[in-house]
Amino acid sequence: MHTLNYTTSGSNIGMPNALKLVINLMGLTCYSGLPQYRRYLIKSEAVKTLVALVKWCLDNDVHVRRLSFVSHLHDTFLERSCCWVFTEDWEGKDIPLLYSLWGLAELMHDYGSLRNISDKFAGGMAYSEDDLVSKLLEICTGTSTSGLRWYAAYVLSYLGVYGFPSKLEKRIGKALTEKEYSDTQLILANGESLSVHGVVLAIRCSSLLPCRERQLNEKTSDGSLVGDLTEQLHGELQKEIRLSTHVDHQALMKLLEYVYMGYFRAGEELVKKLKTLAKRCNLLPLFQLICRKSPKWGTPFPSSDLSLALGEAGLPFSDIILEAKATEVICWTCSLCSLSMPHMHVHKVILWSSSDYMQALFQSGMQESRSQTIKVPVSWEALVKLVYWFYSNDLPNPPSGCLWDNMGTDEKLCKLQPYIELCWLADFWFLEDVKESCSNVICSCLDSARPLSIKIIQIAANYALWKLADIAANYMAPLYPQLRDSGELEALDDMLIDMVRAASVRLSQEGDSNTR
Repeated sequence: MHTLNYTTSGSNIGMPNALKLVINLMGLTCYSGLPQYRRYLIKSEAVKTLVALVKWCLDNDVHVRRLSFVSHLHDTFLERSCCWVFTEDWEGKDIPLLYSLWGLAELMHDYGSLRNISDKFAGGMAYSEDDLVSKLLEICTGTSTSGLRWYAAYVLSYLGVYGFPSKLEKRIGKALTEKEYSDTQLILANGESLSVHGVVLAIRCSSLLPCRERQLNEKTSDGSLVGDLTEQLHGELQKEIRLSTHVDHQALMKLLEYVYMGYFRAGEELVKKLKTLAKRCNLLPLFQLICRKSPKWGTPFPSSDLSLALGEAGLPFSDIILEAKATEVICWTCSLCSLSMPHMHVHKVILWSSSDYMQALFQSGMQESRSQTIKVPVSWEALVKLVYWFYSNDLPNPPSGCLWDNMGTDEKLCKLQPYIELCWLADFWFLEDVKESCSNVICSCLDSARPLSIKIIQIAANYALWKLADIAANYMAPLYPQLRDSGELEALDDMLIDMVRAASVRLSQEGDSNTR
């Protein structure tokens, strides 16, 4: 305890020994899990120490991997040298932060009630309770490894916040109060109704929807969540799902917050009702969190991926089509419609939640807003990647390693073309995250294939992507003398040649200044 307190104190200068820090943290975490030591640690203000360590790790950007202090365990024979896809281990590079959160969760378990924990945070902690909640939510929605995100969620449950938030659910959560694109009504026994979106329920909580085989108005067995199903026309086809008397209105509202937003805030009494509801809805990760069961080592963090909605589970709820631009002759057939152009059946609520452009389009009242088909001015390959991002918040990457290295220049260009198209489209559709991800992909590929830059710079200029063109010019700068002498630059516009020349001059000037 003394060593850990000294680590976070203002008198500590520089970074502590990684091995000593981790050993002390592991020891404290182990003792925190033993009831006979837990009360002693609480009296010794171990909670205050661990909260200070969490703040210290986050403020100082502390990163420690297991191999940095137990390098003798590293076995290179277990790794493939060719086409090895690196998979981050459960701990990742944040071992001090992980064990700080782990120990904190173990100690919080002994406080008994949320009020006792809140009282503890009122007395001189490194973080206020609200600040700690905010930081832990950031960890859950960030790119941290599964172990760190799990224990951040575990600590949050002791602070009255339950669930597994993500960036995707932060977008989709906006649709919870949006009724215009809802296609399903959940009707409680008291007659109150809630407007929801069938596609979201189908993927995130299918227990709230009737089985496909269930006939209309068929009664369920006693204790079931779903009472009966009727369909009515209210301008559009609407499903009405009558819930049983066992479903509490407040508990259902919180459950829907979890389904849409990934998490909810609730007091202890309401959580007791949600525990039963989560179990009946087969939401096992949420049920585990409410029961305060520690995550098993290696358990993946619950996914918020909605891409299954692009398959059979989501097709019954599809209400709009995205049609790609025809770039070549494609023999296209669709089992759902007669449209002969490459297209995807998607959902307005997902598009509305993900793009300000789509929000404006759907609400504009123009002809396009009433059309069942939206023409997207990108190739089929680019459209597939874009739609996958809408539903998962991830952009598929091109091949890497020797698969990439063994491709010819034209084949590499073909793989990068969709990302360039999406960079251009992202400007019009206000998709900053997509643009950033595409730019990162292109830059990483140019870094391993500089000769490709001469192709990329011209395509970028054709799309008026001047920042991307400037990046390509910087990659071409070291090759400028060879490209000029070989005549390869003659295929470029004069303005682009000037950009490459200017980048080459800057590079030589930087080299001269570094040698002085």
